[in-house]
Amino acid sequence: MAETRGISQLRQAGVDHLLHGYRYTGQGPAAGEAAEQLGIEPERMFKSLVACADEELVFALLPATSELSLKKLAAAAGAKHAHMAPPKDAERATGYQLGGISPLGSRRPLRVFVDQSALEFERMCLNAGGRGKIVELATPALFELTSATAADLRAAAGGGGG
Repeated sequence: MAETRGISQLRQAGVDHLLHGYRYTGQGPAAGEAAEQLGIEPERMFKSLVACADEELVFALLPATSELSLKKLAAAAGAKHAHMAPPKDAERATGYQLGGISPLGSRRPLRVFVDQSALEFERMCLNAGGRGKIVELATPALFELTSATAADLRAAAGGGGG
């Protein structure tokens, strides 16, 4: 499997990690698809979303099974409003395609907000920077490497993304 910028960043930082490959189909959310194919608990598989907090692009990482609360993300980022970044902007800023976006090895460093549920797990999984590529690493290592902030980012069940 070809090395992504995300994997290169982990290797250069000396971060212990496991790389998992799955068949990316583009039929639905990539994180959910990856969790199912790899037999990884969906609560431990984090999707990487790019949003705009006021005018700043930021990463929001949350479990594959959860919906993002844009209101909670805005509060965590100290912004008045948040909305999902247009796909073209997300791809341009990260250098990755949709379905392969990761805060690891992002072309432009963006602030990273991770749902606080990640702190319940010793290890978490997220996109490695390519479609069909998932990296598993120690949760504290991700926080340290990306200078991530833990926050409650999940929308209430059935509450949509607002």
